[in-house]
Amino acid sequence: MNISELGLFSLAFLLFSTVGASFITSITGMAGGALMLAAMNVYIPMAAVIPIHGNVQLINNAVRSLSLRAHLNWKIIFPFAVGTIIGAAIATFYAEKYYNEFLPLVVLLALIAYTLFRPKHLPQIKIKDHNFFWVGLATGAIGIIAGAIDPILAVFFMRNDLSKEEIVANKSIMQMIAHATKIPAFLYLGFSYFEHLGIIILLTVFALIGTYFGMHALRKVNQQVFFKIMEIALYVTGARLLYQLISLV
Repeated sequence: MNISELGLFSLAFLLFSTVGASFITSITGMAGGALMLAAMNVYIPMAAVIPIHGNVQLINNAVRSLSLRAHLNWKIIFPFAVGTIIGAAIATFYAEKYYNEFLPLVVLLALIAYTLFRPKHLPQIKIKDHNFFWVGLATGAIGIIAGAIDPILAVFFMRNDLSKEEIVANKSIMQMIAHATKIPAFLYLGFSYFEHLGIIILLTVFALIGTYFGMHALRKVNQQVFFKIMEIALYVTGARLLYQLISLV
C-alpha cells in the first residue's frame, strides 16, 4: 500500500491512533498493539495489516526495551526467544495451508478473562523461568495467525512481584522478538515489504513519538495506578477480541 492511496482523514486517523497506541503500551506494556492493529485494519487490507503492524511494533518495542534494559531478565527472555522462533515457524507452515484465526482468539480471550475475573482464592499466573519457552511457543504462533501478541503476554505479567519497569521492559523485548520472526515468515508467504515501505516508515516514526512521551509518563505513574491502567487496557483488549470472535461466527 502506498501513502498516496490513503485519503487525508484516513492517514490522520492512522497516525493519531499509532501515537495513542504506542503511548498506552509504553505506560502499561499492553493493549496498544491490539488497538493499533484494530485501527490499521480499518483502512489497510487484512493481508497487509499483520506484516506492516509487525514491522512498526518491532522498532517500537526495540526502543522501549533498550530504554529499560537495566530491568531485563534474561533468564525468561532466552527460553521465550527459542519458543517464539519454533512457534512462528510452525504457524507459518500452518497458515500457508489451513489459516484460521478463531481458535487463537478464543485462547487469548480465555486467558484475559481468567486474569480479570479470577476469584481471589485462585493464584496469579506465575510460572518458572524456563516455562517461558511455552509462552514463547504460543506467542510466536499467535503472532503469525492473529497479529497482536500483547494479550497473551499480558496475563503472565499481571503479577505483584514485578515492578512496572520490569513488566514493560521484559514484555517489550518479548514482543520485539515475536515481531522479528514475522519478517522472514511473511516474506516466505509472499508479502512484499518494499511495496509498503512508505507507510511502514511513517507509522514507525509516529509510533516512536508515542513511545517517547509514554516512557516519560511511565516514570511518573505510581505502581497502584499502573496496575489499574493495565487492568483497563486488558478490558479494552478483551472487548476487541470478543468483537473479532463475534464477527467470525
